[in-house]
Amino acid sequence: MSEITKQKAAIRKQLRKARREHAAALPSAVSALVFRQPPAPIARLVPEGATIGLYRADTGEAPTGGYARHFMENGHVIALPRITVLDAPMTFHAHTDPYGETDLVEGPMGLKQPAADAPQVVPDVLFMPLVGFTAQGDRIGQGGGFYDKWLAAHPDSLAIGMAWDIQRMDELPVEDHDMPLAAIVTPTRIYGPF
Repeated sequence: MSEITKQKAAIRKQLRKARREHAAALPSAVSALVFRQPPAPIARLVPEGATIGLYRADTGEAPTGGYARHFMENGHVIALPRITVLDAPMTFHAHTDPYGETDLVEGPMGLKQPAADAPQVVPDVLFMPLVGFTAQGDRIGQGGGFYDKWLAAHPDSLAIGMAWDIQRMDELPVEDHDMPLAAIVTPTRIYGPF
């Protein structure tokens, strides 16, 4: 294991714990309000009619349900990632029910995802989860490389990170395969566009 891989693993462990604790400490009324819809500067980055890629938030992650409902109500196609096996590329498929999630099934890592027969789409704008980030737009993800590989294969897609303020670091180790973000949204700030 390389030194940078060890550094990233230690940072992930520290930030995942901080993220979980932070999200768990938020009153439910506050949780319902944060990330209700994209702030105006971020919304202006989204082209009319763009397909919007989101993620279904896992415990502690910045919630995306409000964004999904907002974009769907504004005429956008919504997509969520689908993973079949851990060594296959991630794909995005239409998500048609951001209110009741009746179109989602349990995926291989216990995360809800679109069913196999949901139409595959390519997001024009991708709102993605982060484990950590810097004010300069560097990011560290979960460690599986799914988003980095997807972004490398789709360089025209606009990538925007979503995170809690607690996930900001002064610096992060960055490798050549780590794909940059166009912006990052937290409950209190917008970083970028970069």
